[in-house]
Amino acid sequence: MVSLKKNQTISLKKESSALNQLHFGLGWDPVRRNNQAKKGFLSSLFSSSEKSIDLDASCIMLDVIGKKIDEVWFCNLESECLSVLHSGDNLTGEGDGDDEVIYVNLPKLPFDVEYLVFTVNSFRGQTFNEVDNAFCRVLDQNNKELAHYKLSEQGSHTGIIIATLKRNGGSWDFTAQGFPCSGRTIQDMYPQIVDKVIGR
Repeated sequence: MVSLKKNQTISLKKESSALNQLHFGLGWDPVRRNNQAKKGFLSSLFSSSEKSIDLDASCIMLDVIGKKIDEVWFCNLESECLSVLHSGDNLTGEGDGDDEVIYVNLPKLPFDVEYLVFTVNSFRGQTFNEVDNAFCRVLDQNNKELAHYKLSEQGSHTGIIIATLKRNGGSWDFTAQGFPCSGRTIQDMYPQIVDKVIGR
């Protein structure tokens, strides 16, 4: 498993042979607000140390010039070609491990899909100042973890381009992005995605 930093790219073919299916696990936690050690016992009983964070993992499929081919998010859990599937909406971000998972069947992807862009955004408008431990990890069809990217930045933005998958001949390259965006849905973020990923 490769632990990536922002803007780093790896070839997934080098990490896993006969690659055909990928799982993209995305996770996050709410920022802990109170230090209970500094507060009284009764205060710790009647106030929560954190509040739920409703973030949404999404994936947009683009062609080589950045035209949208399809998208998968909590209101559209599967692509038209059925090559990209979403595990469903997590409303809190609580618990360990992946909060939402996007499954990609590489052989089923339409030939004109050049990029898969993975985003996380806040439909309720909560900012990333309220988010901690956000990450994206990639697993192959044997549940081998190929790459892991943990975000370190916080801020007043409501969305983030967390990672991209790009064709490279007969293989795929995975890039850790960590690019902050405005917008509460992947549709809101589309112009920023094209500008950042395609560069136009």
